[in-house]
Amino acid sequence: MAGTSARMLALLALFQTRRDWSGPELAGRLDVSPRTIRNDIERLRSLGYPVDATRGRAGSYRLGAGGKLPPLLLDDDEAVAVAIGLRVATGVTGIEDAGSRALAKLLQVLPPHLRPTVDAVAATVDRGPENIGTDAPDPEVDPRTLGVVAQAIRDVEWLRFDYRGRQRRVEPYRVLNWQRRWYLVARDPDTGEWETFRLDWVEPRMPTRRPFEPVPLPGGDYTAFALRSIAASGWKVHARLRIAAPAEHVIARINPTVGVVEAVDTETSVLVTGADSLETIAAYIGMLGMEFTVDSPDELVPHLLHLARVYQRASGVTDWTGAGEVE
Repeated sequence: MAGTSARMLALLALFQTRRDWSGPELAGRLDVSPRTIRNDIERLRSLGYPVDATRGRAGSYRLGAGGKLPPLLLDDDEAVAVAIGLRVATGVTGIEDAGSRALAKLLQVLPPHLRPTVDAVAATVDRGPENIGTDAPDPEVDPRTLGVVAQAIRDVEWLRFDYRGRQRRVEPYRVLNWQRRWYLVARDPDTGEWETFRLDWVEPRMPTRRPFEPVPLPGGDYTAFALRSIAASGWKVHARLRIAAPAEHVIARINPTVGVVEAVDTETSVLVTGADSLETIAAYIGMLGMEFTVDSPDELVPHLLHLARVYQRASGVTDWTGAGEVE
């Protein structure tokens, strides 16, 4: 029986390395007769593993979808990589708990000679803060939302969801993970407009089950489009600032994801920028080093005044007359 059990595990391992295997190939790999392979295949089926077979001279066996999850037979490098990955999994609501459970199961069966490596990584590697660009907490995405959106993309079906108080219906195309945030690139079938949606603001409704004919994205680069549109619509708060500088000078100073710049005239431009808090906008707008006024929102002004007072006290200068300028 021990030999039979070992052969069945070996069969499952072979099915995970290649899609189709002929009976003679399996028999040769396991050094048994084709009859033994047929018996082992039947044993796997009786245990709930759906092994499909095609008959004829070119017939083969294949592990089908559904049924029980087969054992994941990992080599040493794969096992260590999975264990380390589970220790640092973040960004989706509940993934830490699910990852901890999966890691505990993996550690139970991890070969003794691999455990010191995994333990050493866990004991010696510290993680620095990943969210260093804002004082707002990291957004989290419900795994169900991510799954519903991904399935609609895969099935090429319209997606319906509530988004910041509005019900939307879109053609979903791609999901982007950037700066610990998740985004959906989609097209409005009624207006033809392409948009980017933050998945932590998406609340899926019932599946539409309605397929659509995909339309090419102008330019073809989903990531580039998403990063451009995030500046205008992908943040919790936005600001419109009038900059006393030509548009090309402002563009040269910012990342495209930080803001959208429009020329007003040869010496003036408008910057539309965003962040997850007004404090973040107030801090970063000073890095432009250019004169500006706030068009909107009015709530940004108190944060600018607060920083101005902080910097003034730090400089020790109370009378700015003749204090000099920094170029």
